Amino acid sequence: MVRRPASHNANIDDKFHCFSVNAITIAEAGTVEKVNVAEKFKEIEDYWNPRIVGELNGQQVKLVRLKGEFVWHHHENEDEMFLVVKGKFRIEFHDRQVWLNEGEFIVVPRNVEHRPVAEEDAHVLLFEPASTLNTGNVRNERTRDRLHTL
Repeated sequence: MVRRPASHNANIDDKFHCFSVNAITIAEAGTVEKVNVAEKFKEIEDYWNPRIVGELNGQQVKLVRLKGEFVWHHHENEDEMFLVVKGKFRIEFHDRQVWLNEGEFIVVPRNVEHRPVAEEDAHVLLFEPASTLNTGNVRNERTRDRLHTL
């Protein structure tokens, strides 16, 4: 039987003796697994399609490959963090642009219009609230309502 604090509101599945929190399954033994970001990026072949690799406190850790120009957009309720794992890209704002190289990150505050642009393949880790829609206030062919978990 799975034991959990009474205040925890996870869904229990007694048949498999595990519980699930926001699509992440935690085994009965409570194992915590590390994530190899480089290996996870090998599973991503397309661009502008974020994948979830972790969740904590209502936030998601996502991996995405960038190439080309994204859409101008903003997020009304969420800040976004972009961390470059491999390559480089720039984030354009209406009054300037910021280049990000490997190992650098930027936090884009909510309501700030921005557009990521990558001239070459860039591997980026995003850290943002689970409610964040990748295209923010814009809906188009790149909008991803449901993200896959790796």
